[in-house]
Amino acid sequence: MNSAQVPTIFAEHRRVARALRSAGRMRDHNDAATFLINDIADDMIERLSFVRIEPQRALVIGHYTTGLAGHFQHTNTAVTTSLIANPAEPLSEGGYDCIAVVGQLDAINDLPGALIHLRNALKPGGLVIASFIGGQSLPALRQAMMAAEPDRPAARLHPMVDARAAPQLLQRAGWKDPVVDSHALTVRYSSLDRLVADLRDQGLGNALARPATPLGKAALARARAAFAARADGDGKTAETFEIITLTGRRSLAGT
Repeated sequence: MNSAQVPTIFAEHRRVARALRSAGRMRDHNDAATFLINDIADDMIERLSFVRIEPQRALVIGHYTTGLAGHFQHTNTAVTTSLIANPAEPLSEGGYDCIAVVGQLDAINDLPGALIHLRNALKPGGLVIASFIGGQSLPALRQAMMAAEPDRPAARLHPMVDARAAPQLLQRAGWKDPVVDSHALTVRYSSLDRLVADLRDQGLGNALARPATPLGKAALARARAAFAARADGDGKTAETFEIITLTGRRSLAGT
């Protein structure tokens, strides 16, 4: 897609920075949250086992979990990994039998272009699996942010892909045998601050090109109160994460 036609919603340097911070938090803190990343990786392993693919060369963009490493070691796959590769640009190498994208696509300006680049980096018949959080995620956090600034709410959360729009994106990108599905995870939190920390641990912090100024003390207090008001009898608030998974192949003709 022509870059002049792509709106700049996200800043690439902020996407990279949040991924590097996430890796640092996981390296330095044993209690860093990893549940979303692990869920995505486990789901990918199940899909790869179901289609019985044993790739010779694979590329993993995003966090390379112990589970994914074990799976590819079992299949004797040569794996290239990149925590911060930009899928919206042509990948420097190609000829992969399999590409797994763990997150990252939630903060890409040119998502159709990224899907094309991923397809082009495959061998004919190669498979892409890409998972990221989708548009039905974080309803409790969204409501808390609205309560924090009821008169003039600022853009604090990312716009997210609606799973219903994803099939058209894959068709535009020329993926063969495209499949889109989603599932939800529900996690219960004792505080808004714990939720925000979990998001940062897993590289889901703010990557907006024009981020809003931090909440003031009064606004933050309103956000915390609104989040707590949704709590069940045990004092914990349920938050939902929708994980969208895109799968597809490059045609055997290489188109």
